Amino acid sequence: MKTLKILLSAVATIVALAAPFTCRAESSENASAETLALNKDVTRRVYEEGLNQGRFEVPYRADFVGHGGRNTFTHADGMAEARGWREAFPDLRITVEKQVAENDLVAVRWTARGTNTGTGNGIPATGKAVEITGTTLFRMDEGKIAEEWTCADSLGLMRQLELLPPRTAAAPPAKAPAAAR
Repeated sequence: MKTLKILLSAVATIVALAAPFTCRAESSENASAETLALNKDVTRRVYEEGLNQGRFEVPYRADFVGHGGRNTFTHADGMAEARGWREAFPDLRITVEKQVAENDLVAVRWTARGTNTGTGNGIPATGKAVEITGTTLFRMDEGKIAEEWTCADSLGLMRQLELLPPRTAAAPPAKAPAAAR
């Protein structure tokens, strides 16, 4: 019991001594309310102007890196893919459902709706209406997008477009021979 009290006292002392340094470090990382609002505005424009209207004028850093699954992509690659989605879904509408900003990061939860009447990004025109959701995390640098990570329901999209083979029912497990029982 005495050892536990000494240990707890030592931990409490370390926490008390480290607290002022931790608070100062956090305050230097915190972005101002104006910066957070600017970052949210820039990332909202990706959807409202770029993907919804086909106006791709959102500021990106020259050394931008995008992350999609195991792959990384450049700004030019990302713009080509965005144009491909607009070609495949001419009526594409993406709604920003929620944004959360902290320091240099902005998380965006979005819903995309459209009818696949064109071709783009390797998708043939199916005439199917779709709705998918996704989340994108942006890292901002001085009002420009420096990095992005996107996760979307690609499997749901392919199912709605009926571009996947139909699901097959799993065969029931084979019964063991009588001798094995």
